[in-house]
Amino acid sequence: MFPVKAKKNLGQHFLKDKEIACRIAATLERFPSLPVLEVGAGTGVLTEFLLKNERELTVVEIDRESVAYLREYYPELDGKILEQDFLRMDLAQHFDGPFCIIGNYPYNISSQIFFKVLDNKDSVPCCAGMIQKEVAERMIASPGSKAYGILTVLLQAWYDVEYLFTVNEQAFIPPPKVKSAVVRLTRNKRKHLNCNEKLFKMVVKTGFNQRRKMLRNSVRSLLSEESPLPDDPMLTKRPEQLSIEQFEELTNLLEPLVKQAQPEER
Repeated sequence: MFPVKAKKNLGQHFLKDKEIACRIAATLERFPSLPVLEVGAGTGVLTEFLLKNERELTVVEIDRESVAYLREYYPELDGKILEQDFLRMDLAQHFDGPFCIIGNYPYNISSQIFFKVLDNKDSVPCCAGMIQKEVAERMIASPGSKAYGILTVLLQAWYDVEYLFTVNEQAFIPPPKVKSAVVRLTRNKRKHLNCNEKLFKMVVKTGFNQRRKMLRNSVRSLLSEESPLPDDPMLTKRPEQLSIEQFEELTNLLEPLVKQAQPEER
């Protein structure tokens, strides 16, 4: 009998393969001195190997049953188990310097987890873990491919993304209906964008939210009524055809023309 019942509403699929857990834990080996935050510790199969690596470890888990199990079987985590929703956490309250993030992430919120990492990119030099294979393929996609989208552009602007290996459905309890993949994000050398970062996000999101349209049609909603569209060949392309650098150029092209009052990003 498995010690904790998987909850469908939390997107839980507990990893049972310890060899895979060991391989995931090793993905942070480039940053041996940094503390680690494990997201969604579940039954602690990954936690076990992170502790063996003698990492300074904090875990966050929203499921009360999992929290009770972790407290019982991993007493060395005393005071280091946060019963919270990772997406709502103020990470700066728990870490006063750089730290790594790792986990077997719930598939239903994996994209949101990576957007949270982006919000804290100056403090997170490395993030690794297991996600749905389809999401992993989007993260490493190149311009011109169907998988290339919002997550691709915003992540690759700040991180080098590696697809490390694929994981079969039978490695979990209960088995998911899709294959999984382990990825690693390592902060790149980019200190800032060559454009307005807030507007860059808006241009990327606006373009891909209407990805079948030419950019001249999708970004029109960002401009004031009296602003004519520039005559630029980038605007005749669809968003998946633009590189990160071209999105920076497009942002600079549009910035003088955007509406004065910008809506919130999310």
